[in-house]
Order: sequence, then structure tokens, then C-alpha cells
Amino acid sequence: MEIFIVGAGQVGYTLAKHLSEEGHSITVIDADSDSATRVANTLDVITEEGNGAAYDVQIEAGIDKADLLIAVTNSDEVNMLCCLVARRLGAKSTIARVRDPQYRRQVEYLRDDLGLSMAINPEQAAADEISRIIRFPAAIKVEPFANGRAELVELRLSDDNMLNGIALRDIPSVVSAKVLVCAVQRGERTFIPSGDFVLQGGDKLSLVASPKNTQVFSQSTGCTKASVRTIMIVGGGRIALYLAQNLLAMGMRVLIIERDKERCEMLSYTLPKAAIVCGDGNLPDLLQEEGLEQTDAFVALTDSDRSNCLIAMYAQSCGVKKVVTKVGSAHYITLLERVGVDSVIMPKKITSQHILQYVIASQNTQGSNVETLYHIADGTVEALEFRAKDKARCLHTPLKSIAIRSDILVAAIIRNDLCIIPGGDDEIQADDRVIVVTSKHKLRDLDDILI
Repeated sequence: MEIFIVGAGQVGYTLAKHLSEEGHSITVIDADSDSATRVANTLDVITEEGNGAAYDVQIEAGIDKADLLIAVTNSDEVNMLCCLVARRLGAKSTIARVRDPQYRRQVEYLRDDLGLSMAINPEQAAADEISRIIRFPAAIKVEPFANGRAELVELRLSDDNMLNGIALRDIPSVVSAKVLVCAVQRGERTFIPSGDFVLQGGDKLSLVASPKNTQVFSQSTGCTKASVRTIMIVGGGRIALYLAQNLLAMGMRVLIIERDKERCEMLSYTLPKAAIVCGDGNLPDLLQEEGLEQTDAFVALTDSDRSNCLIAMYAQSCGVKKVVTKVGSAHYITLLERVGVDSVIMPKKITSQHILQYVIASQNTQGSNVETLYHIADGTVEALEFRAKDKARCLHTPLKSIAIRSDILVAAIIRNDLCIIPGGDDEIQADDRVIVVTSKHKLRDLDDILI
């Protein structure tokens, strides 16, 4: 595909990197010469310096031949104008990052006029991910497949867990849940394990199962934590607003601590069922006064990575059952994991993931049958959802009789509303959704799993 990216910040850079590695022709446009130079010097893409919303710049860049334009500058208005101009010039599809909640209705109302194929709100996407984690507090991360009929869940195995020292093939004898452990991170190494693989305390497991079996597995193995009923959020920005709306709708009690008085007044008006405290959430005394040690979950959402890390670590030390923190830089993730804060949210990374999924889905019209893709295990492993076409070579044959490439697992088969964790005798049928986990990237067809 001919893809143009306007904006060479963290999101634009990440998209350019992944999409160029997938074999797409990428052009990056940015008005800042330093950002454009960084992209040109580190990625195998074309760069253009200039205002990506300007007609002349788009004409010179060749937007009229674009299969897709992605506008991810820091300005919502510029992003929407980029898409409008690009569509008028002939771009087939456009995506805009739109962050301001005030634009939500306008974007939906003007979607056709703006030529938008997709509008992504990073803060809303981050809030939705945090909501999924809080719904299942034992998880580090929860990703849905097949409209929620299957889940990919990351869990940390404690040293005293009953699965410590157990081989994967023996899990069914000790746990009644039907799950498949599809990836294991141990230190700096990532494994796509066979049945002989023996689990150890400290391992980070990625497993696939139906939501019901995920819960059974968690409860049976002692990974489960008590359900969350009360949440303390420090930082009253857009993510906090969207998150509180989600959690209140789930029947939870929400307390938000925000230092800006005007923001507190807006939150009180918008969220009448939430408790809003005007104060500095970086102060341990205030957190204790507001009941930190009695809260079920704590979410750090200030504008400072350093503050988020410090207050998240403090909450962890106070015994809060579930701690989630937002950071903008991946450098903090290792530090947080070492002190037990596994659930770390990066809104820009989530935005990139959503846009990449759209690009992958749009390729279905160009020969690919990938429905969904997630990068797991720090990006070293891909989990893909395929739609089995009726001419696929792997149909109607027991999996044990299929020559499947190394480092590939068929993790689940979704048939109608049933999530099947396959054994050797199971077969793939036409129209099944098949979840495949692999360390080999660039799988774009279900038959690519075959030798």
C-alpha cells in the first residue's frame, strides 16, 4: 500500500517503522526539520518537510496516489484538515488522531465530509484498556479477539503459585480451565513453548481462552485477585474522565484527585456520581487521608511520568491490590515491573496499535485475511486472528497431521460462539476464526502457517 503519515512524533515514527517493515511504501511528512531528519536517518522511508495540511505540500508529495493517509500531528484541527485535503486530492482512505472530546460529535457528524475512514482518540483508547484490566485485576493486559469470544491475557506467575515447576502439558491435570499458554517471557528471553516447557515463578504468561475459562484458570491457580469495587485515580485529565465514565457505568465507586481547581469543577459537573478531591496527589499524606490503603485499585494518570511512577510504587508498597500507571516513555516499564507494577499504559503505543489493526484489516481486500493483530511479549511475538477461507489448504485435516512451521502455535479456533482450545485431533473449518501466535512476522494468510 502507498501510505502517507503526517506527523513524525512518537506515534508517526512507530507507525512508519512497523508499516515499512510490513513492506508498505511509506512517506512521512512533518513541518519540523529535526523530526523529519530523524525519520530519514533511521527508517527506510521517504520524508517530506512541510505542513502536511497544505495543498501544495500534499500535491508535491503525491497524495493523489495514496491508498491511506494517517494524520497524527499534535493538532486535532490540522489532522482533520489533512484528511479533508487528501480526500479531495484522491486519497482512498484517511485516519485522523482526534483527542479533544468536544470534537467527538462533530467528527461523527462530518465524517463523510472530512473523508475520514477512522478517527482515533488516544485517551479514550487508553481508558478502555485500563477498564479491561480493572475488570480482570489479576491480568497485566487483556486483549479481545473475535468480538470478545476469546481473550489474550497476560499474567505474572508468582513464586508460590501452584503452576511453578509444572510442565505445560500437565496443566489440564491440575486446572479444569481450557486455556493455551502461547508465550512465556522469562527475563530477557521470550519463548513460544512446547508441552515440555516447565513454568517458573516470575514468568510472564500470555494465554488464550474464552473469558469464562480465563476466569476459571485465574481462580483455580490462585492468580485471581478480589474484584475491584473502589478506584482511586490521581490526575483528572481526559483519560481520567473517560475512565471514570467507564467504571461508573460498571457500578464501581470512583475517586479522582486533581490539583487544578477549574478542572475539578468541570469533573464534578461531568461526573456527578464520582468523588472529586482538589489536591496534590503526589503527597502521601493526602493519599492516605483519602483512603489509599482501603481502595481496591489505584491509577496514576498525571502528566508527569516521574510522578506517575513514584505514586504507583507508593501505592504498591501500601498493599493496593491493583495498580495501573500511565507513562509516555518505555524506559520506565522495566523499573516499574521490578517493583511489581506490571500494568503500564502507553497511550501513544495503544494509538499505534489501533491504527495498525485498521491497516491490516483493510488489506483483506488485497489478499490478506488477517482480522486482528496484537504485538505481545514486548513486541517480540504476534498474535493474529485469521478468517479461514473455504479454499485454505489447512482445512478439514487434524492439526497433528498438518506440517506447521516452527515457532507457530494455533492457539484457538472460534466457531460460531464457541472458543475451542485445539488439540491434535481438532480441525479447522471454513469460516472459522483462527488465532495464531508466532515469533515469525509477516504472516498474512492462514496458509502461511504451513511449511
